[in-house]
Amino acid sequence: MNIYVANIPFKASEPELKGLFEEYGEVSSAKIVMDKVTQRSRGFGFVEMADESAARQAITSLNGFNFLGKTLVVNEARPRTDAPRSGGGGYRGGSGGGGFNRRNNDY
Repeated sequence: MNIYVANIPFKASEPELKGLFEEYGEVSSAKIVMDKVTQRSRGFGFVEMADESAARQAITSLNGFNFLGKTLVVNEARPRTDAPRSGGGGYRGGSGGGGFNRRNNDY
């Protein structure tokens, strides 16, 4: 089972995250997502556990758990979709005008 873990402290390491979950069963992998530009933790990650019952026990026990000073949010990871990510948008210019200067009302 793939487990989503949010609110991971920036100082936490992948071995520390893996060790936390290993108390509940065998951990196949533990990954903290890093920012591509800064190479710093983005504060969330994924833990993979082969045994579903152990994974569910870990989710129940560790959701709300204080880990290195931060309260973890732990739940079953949702499958990735192939839909493009939304966001960004284009430049909208200034204060939302119609593309021309409205300083005076003499059109």
